[in-house]
Amino acid sequence: MFAIGIDVGGTFTDFLLSERGGAFSVYKVPTTPDDPSRGVMEGLEAMARGATLPLSGFLAQVEVIVHGTTVTTNAVLTGQGACTGLLTTRGFRDALEMRRGIREVIYDNTYQAPAPLVPRFLRLGIEERVDSAGREVTPLNERDVREACEVLRARGVEAVALCFMHSYANRSHEQRAAELVASLLPEAYISASVALLPQVRFYDRVSTTVLNAYVGPILRRYLTLLTEKLGAAGFRGPLLIMQSNGGVVAPGPAIEIAASTILSGPAGGPVAGVAYAAPQGYDQCLTIDMGGTSFDAALVRRGAADLKRDGQVNRLRLSLPMLDILTIGAGGGSTGWIDDSGLLRMGPQSAGALPGPACYGHGGERPTCTDADLVLGYLNKDFFLGGTIPLDERAAEQAIRRFVADPLGLDVARAAAGMYQVINVNMANGIKEVSVERGEDPREFPLIVAGGAGPVHAGMIALELRIPLLIVPRESSIFCAAGMLLSDFRHDYVRTAHRFLHAANPEDLLRLVGEMEDEGWRVLRQELIPPERQESRLMADLRYENQYHEITVPFARRTLEEGKLGELAQAFHQAHDRLYGYHLADEGTAIELLNLRLVALGRTEKPELPREARRQPPDARHLLKGERRIFLPRLGDFAPVPVYDGMRLGFGHCLDGPAIVEQVTTTIVVLPEFMLACDRLGSATLILKEERDRFLPRVWGES
Repeated sequence: MFAIGIDVGGTFTDFLLSERGGAFSVYKVPTTPDDPSRGVMEGLEAMARGATLPLSGFLAQVEVIVHGTTVTTNAVLTGQGACTGLLTTRGFRDALEMRRGIREVIYDNTYQAPAPLVPRFLRLGIEERVDSAGREVTPLNERDVREACEVLRARGVEAVALCFMHSYANRSHEQRAAELVASLLPEAYISASVALLPQVRFYDRVSTTVLNAYVGPILRRYLTLLTEKLGAAGFRGPLLIMQSNGGVVAPGPAIEIAASTILSGPAGGPVAGVAYAAPQGYDQCLTIDMGGTSFDAALVRRGAADLKRDGQVNRLRLSLPMLDILTIGAGGGSTGWIDDSGLLRMGPQSAGALPGPACYGHGGERPTCTDADLVLGYLNKDFFLGGTIPLDERAAEQAIRRFVADPLGLDVARAAAGMYQVINVNMANGIKEVSVERGEDPREFPLIVAGGAGPVHAGMIALELRIPLLIVPRESSIFCAAGMLLSDFRHDYVRTAHRFLHAANPEDLLRLVGEMEDEGWRVLRQELIPPERQESRLMADLRYENQYHEITVPFARRTLEEGKLGELAQAFHQAHDRLYGYHLADEGTAIELLNLRLVALGRTEKPELPREARRQPPDARHLLKGERRIFLPRLGDFAPVPVYDGMRLGFGHCLDGPAIVEQVTTTIVVLPEFMLACDRLGSATLILKEERDRFLPRVWGES
């Protein structure tokens, strides 16, 4: 009867319970950083109580659980991953520390690269060598591998990464070394680049392989523990894990490619954004998610978020495909502080789940964004999370006075307003980075607002960027959890095929495509995806001769089967012109093919978003709960505004700002410049009043 999406965040763990027939229920519990599985089980117990069932009886009716986890993310950010060793071609063990040899901050001679995840004494060289064409130059010295394993065993290594030069062109040496390591260190987690990322660019490959090994044992322990707890509690359905690429995967493949979950939580956001924008006729949007610790922003075009393959996590290269999501330290728990020049800053430090904001009463002393929101009247101290967490306004005022107001010579209210303004500007700049810097005008995209704190701040962010339309889903506070239930199985594969495109043999390329297809279909069969729900997509990494960066261009299999590589070349010229404003087709510049890529998709059964059939009269006065004084930024002062019951807000209701709309898990601040209209999904749509006639018909589904 049920499907559950779970998103473990830095402050709260979010749950979306989808019932067969379309009803959604939202749950939030504090995250338990010492053991995230404990918070997951507490949320499931709360759901069981809501369904008036024992936990075992409730879980017996759950068909699927889709889970996004921050376990691997936190391991990298805190430096608490597994003790890892690296076996690589002799003479190349320092490549991990030398990186690309490019200074990240060009004009700062003191700027240092992050410490490698594997210290030098655990990076061991192995005698072997193949060239870039895959020809053996030096045979693999198996004695070196055995001796290296003895060293790693003595050092208590939990994970071993293997990455040999040019192993993408000839896998035999690295595969044999991995077999030896598995036999000699049977308890160790093994990450081999030929299984993870068989492509050119040695630093990208070795860094990604090491990252995968570093977080692999952490994810394996967590998923093993969670699976055991779920099984003991009575769950018999599949547990699926959200990946950074926007797809889901079974626990087994997730553990094998553990680094694919490093950004798994935020990846659900863009997936959900498409679903909530669609009823109003949009296939593109900007999504923002402001939670307790961070702020995520993404651009969705033509129904899908952009992917990137040159990402970084804590300044460490990760070249697995991931959704192009910008994450900055701007959440409800972000702390306010004064820098050395006397300027007010917000974040990236966060109070997290413990001790949390000062107003939580759990020992937090630093003033946070949530404290400022409470002082400014945006939050109801008696109705935070439906009243389950009473807020201490006096503690919030004291924290702001001590750390912000007194140092700046301001009263508490003005200091709180400054904190509100600074964090809003930070988030607006983040949206510019994913839109303006990618050649898109943010005013042309609806802004899908998510996160428990997002609807409090979205109005001011929209005014800063002149975005006329905002959509706040009814499930805004657990947005990523909703996206997880709407995701498909996804597996990404790559093969390096470096050659000039005009000289490429389509049959050779088809052979590489066939290898990737075989891998993809095998994994999807293991995940019990029937053939009619299996799908593949092909892409090629192309560049002009002597260019450094390539462009990924999609193409159809028939392009290779019919030998029409000219079509692929034309698609590349068009993509290059769209991205950079020019192409070199007329000059006859040669095109290099670098990599072939394949995405294997398994379509899942997705819950239907609950729609309201009957349109309510627009008058929302019967939803009034009372009145509260809040700070109006453009007025620069406090003023009384009506407070509405957001849980009763339905399709057809309208109200004009200024107003407050309270839901159990979030609060919507409707500024004076906006009106609010509720669409068929129950989403609160905020429209700039001067744009009312342009957008309101789309909210009602009339255009």
